[in-house]
Amino acid sequence: MNVLIVNAGSSSLKYQLFDTENKSVLAKGGCERIGVGGGKVEHKVPGKEPYEYATEMANHEDAIRNVIALLTDSEHGCIASMKEIGAVGHRVVHGGPYFTGSVLATPDVLEKVELCRDLAPLHIGPSLTGIHACIDVMGEVPQVLVFDTAFHATMPEEAYLYPIPYEYYEKYHIRRYGFHGSSHKYVSREMIRLLGKGAEGTKIVTCHLGNGSSIAAVKDGKVIDTTMGFTPLDGLLMGTRSGSIDPAIVTFLMEKENLSAAEMNAVLNKKSGLYGIAGKSDFRDCRLAMENEGDARATSAIRTLAYQVKKYIGAYAAAMGGLDAVVFTAGIGENNNIIRAMPLEGLEYLGIEFDHEANDAIRRPATTTRISKPSSRVQVYLIPTNEELIIAEETEAVVSAL
Repeated sequence: MNVLIVNAGSSSLKYQLFDTENKSVLAKGGCERIGVGGGKVEHKVPGKEPYEYATEMANHEDAIRNVIALLTDSEHGCIASMKEIGAVGHRVVHGGPYFTGSVLATPDVLEKVELCRDLAPLHIGPSLTGIHACIDVMGEVPQVLVFDTAFHATMPEEAYLYPIPYEYYEKYHIRRYGFHGSSHKYVSREMIRLLGKGAEGTKIVTCHLGNGSSIAAVKDGKVIDTTMGFTPLDGLLMGTRSGSIDPAIVTFLMEKENLSAAEMNAVLNKKSGLYGIAGKSDFRDCRLAMENEGDARATSAIRTLAYQVKKYIGAYAAAMGGLDAVVFTAGIGENNNIIRAMPLEGLEYLGIEFDHEANDAIRRPATTTRISKPSSRVQVYLIPTNEELIIAEETEAVVSAL
């Protein structure tokens, strides 16, 4: 089945056309500056020259029409007509308490997604805009929603409950949800395959490290805990996000700096993390500043992140009662050898024998690579993530069951 994968932002739309039969990407690209003027479309088909052009797109419907026209174009496309698209899979960041798996987009489903808007206001609105645009333009083509939170739905109550008045959990659904679910699902599945013994009995820590980062404890192929919580702000420090901090810091700063709730939210989401400590939100810039300039703040930011990763690996090994493997993935995890090495220093007691030579020999684009020694009781791997494959597979499964 050919599945069109759509990830809509407020003024952007990324897409991939995926062939689930041979797990290949037939085309991919994106539409930028939708509704704001100066629009641009980028389109790539394997074996053909990349193609881009400027065009005004008043809304996401215009963007989807451009995508369909490109996919079916005789020169730049890869399919003859829209009839060759079996379904559309939409990445949706938050499923709230309503969705623990992928579902067909029906009016009732979309009403429940609308109820999740408060839980992820920056993401749910654009997702719904993209979904409705695809429905309007593509007619009867099935639309499937794949939720970032779904893979984490197996967490036990003791892992997802927050110690605040229970009435807030009942009234506002405040609990730990977890994110990056498609990524954690893909790399943990690949790691189980590499272990060669089936999911039952496996204990894996998956480290999705990018501009947004999260770590998950995956036991028997199911998540039992993860670092992101009610929102994607929780857990590790990130590019511009603080991650977990003492909650009293929030009220303290609001009083001292006379900040509104919106202003405080901006501090935590846009002015913190690597940027807050080092003044640089990109890990690559922090690393260059640390290694070439001896920048103390950049060094502190990287060491803080590495320490947090180490802390969660140890904590999740304890939560699972052991450890079989650690996996690094996503932009930083796949492309920076130091963030794979630094967190594992001193974890030999867990059974990790890290292979520095194998780790340092990895070049871009990264491929699946074992970075622990053959004698290591705990295996350590770099596994490039493939969230699109998971979305395509989930979409095909939902449509096939109709």
